[in-house]
Amino acid sequence: MKLSVVLSTHAAAFEAVAFKGDFVSNVAKIGGWGYDGVELAVRDPKLVNAGRLLSVISGHGLVVPAVGTGQAWGEEGLSFTSDDPAVREAAIERIASHVPLAEELGALVILGLIRGITPEGQTHERSMEHLVEAIQACAEAAAGTSVRFALEPMNRYETDLIHTAAQGLNLVERVGAENFGLLLDTFHMNIEEPSIEDSIRRCGDRIFHFHVADSNRWYPGAGHMDFGSILNTLEATGYQGFVSGEFMPMPEADTAAERAITHLRSL
Repeated sequence: MKLSVVLSTHAAAFEAVAFKGDFVSNVAKIGGWGYDGVELAVRDPKLVNAGRLLSVISGHGLVVPAVGTGQAWGEEGLSFTSDDPAVREAAIERIASHVPLAEELGALVILGLIRGITPEGQTHERSMEHLVEAIQACAEAAAGTSVRFALEPMNRYETDLIHTAAQGLNLVERVGAENFGLLLDTFHMNIEEPSIEDSIRRCGDRIFHFHVADSNRWYPGAGHMDFGSILNTLEATGYQGFVSGEFMPMPEADTAAERAITHLRSL
């Protein structure tokens, strides 16, 4: 089981990013605790130097399995489903700009809150049409590269678009691109799925990445979720990717990360 934890390259408002602040120091700590990788949260690829990131990360024996893009929504309001065509186009351009960075890092690109929410006066189906068109454009931008995209089904309190694994699979079918799949997150699944294990089995080889947080969005082991059963089910699908911690920095980031890897390794 390859484990990573989310690390932001810059200051960020999103609370479920455990590590923010001094990048070099955080990478050193993550490597010291025994993680295999760091999932980078990057708002804008223009703000980072891939070579320098890789030098620091590989210097601690780590790799980058995925690049998160949600800060483009949280900090700038970019959205695939905005009712403003200029905003939709800017969101697509931003995600497309992640492709060279992701290829250099050997990472996939996460599509989370960049999907946005349905604006007032716009139908849900129109939002879904915009979402499909945007993802198809991003997939085309990555054609000929090794870069893949993974959309994360998220709970109903954060977006009205794609809550469940089943909805995610339907979206994958509508998009129709081999380089597009799903990121499953145990925190969201605990809210939306009747059975986390059944949903994992249903998604099978369309699972491109996997996030873990416990029922309270603290580190795995701090709530009531059965990660032994969840990870056994994930392994049975043939999944070979990373299990990445995206949880609240509670009681604070260092303790959360240490307890998370201790709990997950014990399984």
